Amino acid sequence: MAKPRRHPLILASASERRRRILAELGVEFRVVVTQAEEEEGAVPPDTACRVNALRKCEACRARHPDSGIVAADTVIEFEGRAMHKPADLAEAFRFFRALSGRTHRVLTATALFSPNTNRTETRTDISRVTFQTLGDEQIGAYFRHVNPLDKAGGYDIGQHADLIIESFEGSATNIEGLPVETVRPWLVREGWLVPNGA
Repeated sequence: MAKPRRHPLILASASERRRRILAELGVEFRVVVTQAEEEEGAVPPDTACRVNALRKCEACRARHPDSGIVAADTVIEFEGRAMHKPADLAEAFRFFRALSGRTHRVLTATALFSPNTNRTETRTDISRVTFQTLGDEQIGAYFRHVNPLDKAGGYDIGQHADLIIESFEGSATNIEGLPVETVRPWLVREGWLVPNGA
């Protein structure tokens, strides 16, 4: 049976969705929001999200070297380019018009630091999302329910997805920003989470 470590666990993120996902796993943690500079340049989307996750993790580790750290970054990849958080409502509309009736990839990179091993592990999970064909009226209706400005690509699959999403493949929690399929085994192995039935 895995035994909980004495080290505290930190989620290095301001995302409410990531907080909820980690809390639902049943682990104790606290939130530390870092001010790491995010890569949003001309680098490939998979590189951008991995670099951003590592920067968040390292910024948190510099302040809390004896804590376990969970950091993540999510990017929407469409036609080979990254869609980050829209700067304003007009850009959110442009994102949705481009994604309308099309399939895109959602990449979430996680960076996981364990003080037990003094190692940081990284992994990038990929899901695919297909949007319904959307008119401006439908897009506006969605934005009245969901704030698009704090989410990669402007949407949240956990909120009113029936208004915009036709289907998806892969992990839903990856699309939300913290893939349980990656984080849970690490938490068990490192001792923060006791496996079911143990």
